[in-house]
Amino acid sequence: MLDSQEIQKIIPHRYPFLLVDRILELEDGKRGVGLKNVSGNEPFFQGHFPGYPVMPGMLIMEALAQVGAVILLKMPEYAGHIALFAGLEDVRFRRQVIPGDQLRLEVELLKLKRGIGVAQGKAYVGEDIAAEGTLKFAVGPKLEG
Repeated sequence: MLDSQEIQKIIPHRYPFLLVDRILELEDGKRGVGLKNVSGNEPFFQGHFPGYPVMPGMLIMEALAQVGAVILLKMPEYAGHIALFAGLEDVRFRRQVIPGDQLRLEVELLKLKRGIGVAQGKAYVGEDIAAEGTLKFAVGPKLEG
């Protein structure tokens, strides 16, 4: 539904920190499904861990948050703003994510009031949950340009 170029028109993240390749499904203000193809060339694999590359769990959560930001910032009232992490709860890492994996990032917006919100995120590799948790966020300022 949205490719990398279209995602970058909505959220301000850029390489090497843009962690979503595509948005497959999107219901503005409600839910979204993103995709991240995990390549052995990802910069974080250089140090995490040499000889045993594993995607850092917090970057999986960040990828979920970026899908959440697309859901939020596609809403007309928040277009052009930045979405900021406000917290994480009940995070679980259930499977290692390694080069060659494809992460399916499912996020559902549970609550949004005055620019403060809560979402539930689950990251899958195939049918296996790799990570899940509750994401808390705040809408930040409108960005220039």
